Formats: sequence, structure tokens, C-alpha cells
Amino acid sequence: MTEFAFEGLLRDLAPQVLGVLTRRFGDFAAAEDAVQEALLAAFQQWPAQGVPGNSRGWLIQVAHRRLIEQIRGADARRRRESSAFQLSAPLADAEVADRDDTLDLLFLCCHPALSRASAIALTLRAVGGLTTAEIARAFLVPEATMAQRISRAKRTVQSGFSEPGDLDAVLQVLYLIFNEGHTSSAGPSLLRVELSAEAIRLTRAVRALRPESAEVGGLLALMLLTEARAPARTGPVGELVPLAAQDRSRWDAAAIAEGIALVHEVLPRGPVGPYQVQAAIAALHDEAPSAEATDWPQILALYGVLERLTPSPVVALNRAVARAMVEGPAAGLATLDALAADERLARGHRLPAARAHLLEMAGARAEAAEAYRLAAARTASVPERNYLTLRAARLAE
Repeated sequence: MTEFAFEGLLRDLAPQVLGVLTRRFGDFAAAEDAVQEALLAAFQQWPAQGVPGNSRGWLIQVAHRRLIEQIRGADARRRRESSAFQLSAPLADAEVADRDDTLDLLFLCCHPALSRASAIALTLRAVGGLTTAEIARAFLVPEATMAQRISRAKRTVQSGFSEPGDLDAVLQVLYLIFNEGHTSSAGPSLLRVELSAEAIRLTRAVRALRPESAEVGGLLALMLLTEARAPARTGPVGELVPLAAQDRSRWDAAAIAEGIALVHEVLPRGPVGPYQVQAAIAALHDEAPSAEATDWPQILALYGVLERLTPSPVVALNRAVARAMVEGPAAGLATLDALAADERLARGHRLPAARAHLLEMAGARAEAAEAYRLAAARTASVPERNYLTLRAARLAE
């Protein structure tokens, strides 16, 4: 087994083992410490001795022993003796190779008591296997800040699987992770490939465990169809390349094929959910041979469906752009004017950026340049700011 495959195996097994111990003993933090020690033991022993036939069971047994040692060695030994006695019972989970607790663990990390930021951090730490330093770098916060956030999240979910989050919350967290990776909200890079890749990997895992859910398939399709454009979204020095200007020959054809196949598989199942609709929109963009050949009337119709399913200012904004592509910029600008009073969009850069784009389409160069400059001032993403500033400068020439 290569080093890459070895690390991949441990990465897949770690959340399963953590899920078993947390479900069985209800102490998330202690279980995570025990799993880390078991993984360290595997790193030390498996390269020389070979990977055990039941590698998952091996890790569970080692982590189980470490957990017992933790409890027996703690200051509150007497108080926890009863727990240690309970732990000494045979651990049948180690022999059950076909049970996967990853989804349970993912649900736990998306506990309803956690904020979305905490749920994302805990998911990346416990299920994704990212270190605290990696997560802190991804979200541009100090490592100590992220460590405190994760510690608080662990204490919140200390009770184990008694009150896990629901599938909708899990999908929302995964989509938030993906979006942060696909279009970073701050910092010098447009893309954070480690986050989008991890979101896709975890969504694949959820789909393997919940194949009957059309929305899980829809979310995976949406991620694949969106991420397929990543190779063409930035230029040689990391600059943003808008969709209409992208070299479509650089899009990932295999990811597009898989995403479209998923859309065709899940859409007929019904009832249709928001991720399936968004995946269908993404598929129309990916199937178009050029920006000019995009089926905007169908995209506009799908945004109408999406707005009925999940009304939000962001969906309304995207629908305004689609409306402009079908009915002309004046129609889109009228829709944007109606959104101007929405506080959720008032301080962000998306509304002035969309307005600038439609004003440019309408030939209102000076107004468009002003809107581009306003949008540039509001974004914390360096590539987005540079792109918007450049657009404003070109219109002022």
C-alpha cells in the first residue's frame, strides 16, 4: 500500500471509529483523543507489520483501550469507576465491519445547538480530519481562536447522539463548506480547493449512506457541476475569470458527466428540492457550448421554482440577472431595485456587483463604474476586489 493510499484509508476510517466511540460512550472530546492515539499507533505499526484485515476493528479496539486508560488515569478516577466498568464490556462494534457511524458523527457535528460556524469547524475537524491549524487557515482566523471555537462545540455536543441534527442541517453545512472553498469570502485566493474537495468527499459519504435521498444526490450533483468550472475560473496569476469569459475546454468533463447523470437520476424521483433545482441550473450552464448559447429562458424558469421553494434575497438576485438575460437589463434592474431595501443584501457586495453588471449591459457606463467601485469596496476577497476595480477602471476610460 502506498503512503497516499495508507493515509487515505486512515482518513476514511477515523470518523467511523470516532462515531462508534462517541455513540457508545457519549464523550465526544475523550473519544476524539482516543481515536487520535489509535491513529498514531497505526502510523507507527502498520507500515512495518502490514494493514490488519479488519483495520476498522483494529482501530476501534486500540481507541477503546486508550479511552479506558484515559478514564482510569483521570483525577476523577473514583467518580468514573462505574463508567470504566461499563467500558470493560466487550466492544461488539469492532467486529461489525459493515456498520458506518460517519453519518451519525456528521449529524452530531451539525447539532442544532451549534452555530453554523461552529458546526462547520467541528465537521471539518471530526469528520474531515483537518487539523485545527488547517481549519484556522481556511477561515483566516488565529489558530487559538479556532481551537476555542472547536472546544466550545465539543462541550455542546458532549451528550453524544441523543439530540443530533437533521439531514437538512447536514446538507446545509456541507454546502456552506463547499461554497467557502469554491468562492472564498475573504483573503488572497478565489479558490480554497481543500474545502471544496472535502465537502464533495463528505457529500459522497452521505450519499453512500442515504442513497434514497434525492436532495443528497442533488447537492452532490450541484457541487460536481459547479466545481467542474474551477480550472477556468482563475487566470495565470489567480485573477477572477467571469463565467462568460471562461475557456470551457478547461472545464472538467468527467465531473460534468457525473453531475448531469446524477441530475437525471434524482429529478424524476420527486418531490423536487432546492439542491436539485440548483443542480439543474448548473447543468444548463455546463451543457452550453458557449455563454451566448446558454438556455437563459429555462434558467429563469428554474429560478422561479427555486424562489418558491426557498425564497431568499440571494435567489431573488440571481433570478434578476437571469431575467435581464431573457428580457433585457431594464427588467433585471427593476427587480434589483426592489431588493435594495433588504438589509441582508444592504451591506454586501453582491447587490452592487449585479447592478453594475446590468448597468453595463444597458450602456450606462458611468453608473456601472460607480456600482463596480461600491462593490469592490465591500468585498473582503482580493481577487473579487481586483476584478471589480478593473471593470470600473475600464468603463471610465
